[in-house]
Amino acid sequence: MKKRIVLAAVTAAALLGLAGCSGAKSGGDSAKLVYWSMWNEAEPQGQVIARAAEAFTKETGIAVDINFNGRDIRKTLQPALDAGEAIDLFDEDIERVANTWGNYLLPLDEYVSKAYSTTGGRPYGDVINKTLLNLARELGSGQVKNIPYQPMAFVTMYNKDLFEKAGIASLPKTGDELLEACAKLAAIGVTGLTVDDAYMAAFFGYNMDRLVGADATYAMVQNNDFTGPQVLQFGQMMEMMVQNGYFSQKAASNIYPAGQVEEIATGRVAMYLNGTWLPNEIKGNAPNMRWGSFAWPALAPTGDGIETNNFGSQSFGINKNTKYPEEAFQFIVWLTTGEWDATLAQESIGIPMGNDSAWPEALAEAKVVVDSTTRRLRWGGGMEDNPDINAKIKENLAKLIMGSFNSNEFAAAMAR
Repeated sequence: MKKRIVLAAVTAAALLGLAGCSGAKSGGDSAKLVYWSMWNEAEPQGQVIARAAEAFTKETGIAVDINFNGRDIRKTLQPALDAGEAIDLFDEDIERVANTWGNYLLPLDEYVSKAYSTTGGRPYGDVINKTLLNLARELGSGQVKNIPYQPMAFVTMYNKDLFEKAGIASLPKTGDELLEACAKLAAIGVTGLTVDDAYMAAFFGYNMDRLVGADATYAMVQNNDFTGPQVLQFGQMMEMMVQNGYFSQKAASNIYPAGQVEEIATGRVAMYLNGTWLPNEIKGNAPNMRWGSFAWPALAPTGDGIETNNFGSQSFGINKNTKYPEEAFQFIVWLTTGEWDATLAQESIGIPMGNDSAWPEALAEAKVVVDSTTRRLRWGGGMEDNPDINAKIKENLAKLIMGSFNSNEFAAAMAR
């Protein structure tokens, strides 16, 4: 059963508004927002959002009723919306909100152009991550229909202490430099890289991007065609890395989150092509980890370089049938700028949405990657879009890692 927190209005809305806007209902009575959240109440995000909502109610008089659905929101939200249940705003992945629930969304451009108390007199759209706002506009076919927050990027997360111990002075930007780093790590008894089953297809897709580029990578998925030489080239690289101890053979059997918990958190493996969410996921297993980040290296002149990366976010959508559009947007602004944006980033070890909010120390180098990214890569290059392709990659890559396939056998299996 979903958990609910109801935050009572404690201050007269007519007296305490945001940027001159009161907490009065758009048209009359006191507003009470119903917010369906993708977080669980015990998660860092859920805890911060609950506190932020309480502070918002105290400041504005706008009550917030939070329904912590967890990831079940993917199954429960649409039936509730179809049934006309009173839901003013909700959140989930930026693409899922735009694509799955797009018909329920209120266009938000007029609200994005306004200034609010936490934006320092500037339009909201000028104080938040412009790249993600543009992505929301792109997903909305030219309109902003959902507001990004909790940004994320797919980067190579690494253990800074192990890099320093191995004498790795500069971060790898090319395939050769990556191999050099792995060799130095192997010399001190540390494996360079690992992966879990949950990220195998994404790992393969990223490498395809670096070998032939994003468009050609996605064409492999669309045409279900894995006969190109880049597949063999990847297989040869992986075969060599496994044989030299640069890539964990345990990765062949890692069931999420085994790789990140049993290998990364313990210091047995130094690097993982994963997301900026990784430090938060395993902070209980590695509370003293010094994290670094770099973009997956360039591998070939025919592929993309380190300026191409997958990035995204969670996002808020406002129900087009809400009675309280202004109040709902005020709450979004409250969460994505100023004090609560910074608090959410720090306590969830995540990327802030506001341009002026501080990044957690664990993601300081990830900021460099994000700021220098000029092109967005689909998640895993699109390799998870087709369940059969996803399964084929997992099966064959596991065999390559464990040594039951050589590179030629891997390429042949992928081509079938």
